[in-house]
Amino acid sequence: MRYGARNAIPARVKSVKKGDVMSLVKFDVTTPAAMASVLTTESLEDMDLKPGDQVLLVVKAIHVLPVKE
Repeated sequence: MRYGARNAIPARVKSVKKGDVMSLVKFDVTTPAAMASVLTTESLEDMDLKPGDQVLLVVKAIHVLPVKE
């Protein structure tokens, strides 16, 4: 089955908490992954980002889609 999400980060299921309607599954990322961000040039200049800077990447998304192949 193909899926529309383009970013895929390998992970292992850490825990499962099953509910009546919704369930929570936590994952451990098993392989380092490269990520990218698109931001305004104004934001880039305000943050003064340059190669080698340490940053915290915050992923803002509605869904994390587990895919078991």
